[in-house]
Amino acid sequence: MALIDLPLLMKDATRGKRSAVTCALKCASQCAVGPCNHSDNLTFRDIASSALSRRTVIGGSTAALAIALGGTQGAFADPGNGNGNGKGNGNGTGKGKGHGDDKGKSGALAPNGTKLRFEAIAPVDYTVDEFTVAEGFTWEPVIRWGDPLFADAPEFDWNAQSAEAQKQQFGYNNDYTEIQEIPGSHGKRAVMFVNHEYTNENLMLPPETDEDDRIEIGMAAHGLTVVELERKNKNFAYSYVQGAELNRRILLDHEFALTGPASGGNLLKTVEDPTGTTVMGTLGNCAGGLTPWGTLLSGEENFHGYFRTPGTSAAEKRYGLADKATARGWEAKHDRFDARNEGYENEPNRFGYIVEVDPFDPTSTPRKHTSLGRFKHEGANVILAEDGRAVAYSGDDEVFDYLYKFVSRDTYVEGDRAHNLTLLENGDLFVAKFAGNSPAAEIDGSGEVPADGAFDGTGEWLPLVVGGESAVPGFTVEEVLVNTRLAADAVGPTKMDRCEDVEPSAHSRRVYVACTNNSGRGTAGKAPADEANPRSENRDGHIVEIDEQGDQTSTGFAWNLLMVCGDPAQGDTTYFSEFPVEKVSPISCPDNLAFDSVGNLWISTDGAPSGIGYGDGLFRVTLDGEARGRVEQFLSVPRDGETCGPIIHDQDRTAFVSVQHPGEDGTWGSQLSYFPDYDGMGPKPSVIQVLPQRG
Repeated sequence: MALIDLPLLMKDATRGKRSAVTCALKCASQCAVGPCNHSDNLTFRDIASSALSRRTVIGGSTAALAIALGGTQGAFADPGNGNGNGKGNGNGTGKGKGHGDDKGKSGALAPNGTKLRFEAIAPVDYTVDEFTVAEGFTWEPVIRWGDPLFADAPEFDWNAQSAEAQKQQFGYNNDYTEIQEIPGSHGKRAVMFVNHEYTNENLMLPPETDEDDRIEIGMAAHGLTVVELERKNKNFAYSYVQGAELNRRILLDHEFALTGPASGGNLLKTVEDPTGTTVMGTLGNCAGGLTPWGTLLSGEENFHGYFRTPGTSAAEKRYGLADKATARGWEAKHDRFDARNEGYENEPNRFGYIVEVDPFDPTSTPRKHTSLGRFKHEGANVILAEDGRAVAYSGDDEVFDYLYKFVSRDTYVEGDRAHNLTLLENGDLFVAKFAGNSPAAEIDGSGEVPADGAFDGTGEWLPLVVGGESAVPGFTVEEVLVNTRLAADAVGPTKMDRCEDVEPSAHSRRVYVACTNNSGRGTAGKAPADEANPRSENRDGHIVEIDEQGDQTSTGFAWNLLMVCGDPAQGDTTYFSEFPVEKVSPISCPDNLAFDSVGNLWISTDGAPSGIGYGDGLFRVTLDGEARGRVEQFLSVPRDGETCGPIIHDQDRTAFVSVQHPGEDGTWGSQLSYFPDYDGMGPKPSVIQVLPQRG
């Protein structure tokens, strides 16, 4: 059969909120299979009674501390006053129809003085195939799946796709996105980095497509893209520049260098790479981060869905690797995707890392950093510590898995780019253990706030590798960095509700963790609710705020929950740092995080449709002052779509998002979305810019 047999795969559909098709193709329906973490390390309740109250550490709750830091402007507006509209106009441009101006609205507040003022839009039904923006704004595609990148690249043709063409075109399911101005361009030119997480060949290709062609086209649609952008000035949208010098596609047949202590080790050697230092390609890329030295990081997440293995070892089981045919069947054509083949047993060990790419050097070799550990990385984000070391935070995006921190051995040197490019190659690796300060009886899985008025406590960064040595008894450094989940299990960290994006704020230096959801929390045989994950069968997710107490390299921290998500109007138990729940935009399944220039948090969501009935979107959250916890929805994406890779340029009153898997539940012959061109052909994952409407 030329296309993926999704009805068969959907028998193992997730219990969560995401489309069963998305689950089958993105994460091999891992939720339906069940959690990979069966460790019996201490539960949160076991340690809560002995935890040191974080109030004794910082002299008050983080919520109280934040409220004292600053104010906001204007009265609180009820959610959903905005009447933005964003349906495509059908002429191939995909422009939105938002109208009016963005000034002077009763709800168009400006937290911390941001120039990006808007009224929150009303939630949009998840079946609506529109890109909806706040009133006074419009939208433009920056680049779409299949757009030609190079001077001689062919134009996209729905009916004549090929692997060679796709290698020269923008890939599928764009996720993490970052834009950097090209020095000396006066704001008119930029370079954009985008990764491509996975493919849905049932939407992409006609049913009669040859099986080998389907495999090769799908492989070519994975990977990474670097592309130059240009605009007239900040009042105009960016367009991508075909044939530009920095344009690049990084594919599964491109060489990556393995760095760090595990590089060259026996666990990374294969018949095609007996040195264990070079791997071909990257896949399953999800979120990422921009380093202080201008390179891009991308997290290899659900790599397990691309490999068939014996599935017998503890490590294979812990990573979800199994002896079953994969959705795309690459193992039938390419030996390296079948770890049952002699000489390829370690091939899966070469995926699941943080990838670093230099977007300004198209000849550079991308690197996979073993020092940050191997797991299902959502991404990684770096902040420089007070002593100049690089500190990278990363979440393992699976239910009941962990939050990690890396601290570089060496320090950042201003102006020495060659040196700074080595900072993620060596350092210390830690995993987080949380403790709450409320009586266990008050954390009953309902999500009700405990008597002290906040979900909060202290935490500890448990060492995995320190000073180049393993801190885990019975594990070598190589074993810690290749089988990081097993090593972490051994030291007893806290099982979290899918740690996805983890973003440190350059303004406050606090760290924010998006915990997307966990339908298994508190169910039979699973870890119970705890103060850091306070809701059983957690459908809607929550946001953790971490205070490293003035030292990003510290092994102790204070924490609180910024919000417990949901829709109060539907009776959900929610919490928004004491902000009135009736005055927030409903939000579910926080995924990617970003900050604007004045320190407001922005959240993109993944999974809202089948939960609270609304499409995924982009939301702004006020972090400080009396409006701390206020959530305002800025945009909503089309049917079945996920909001990814938010970039906020609030000084230009503009924002960018990557729209992934629109129309996911359709098929080639029965498409459910026509975003962004609305030309009757089918959906194209795209990077979108939102900007004020001109005229």
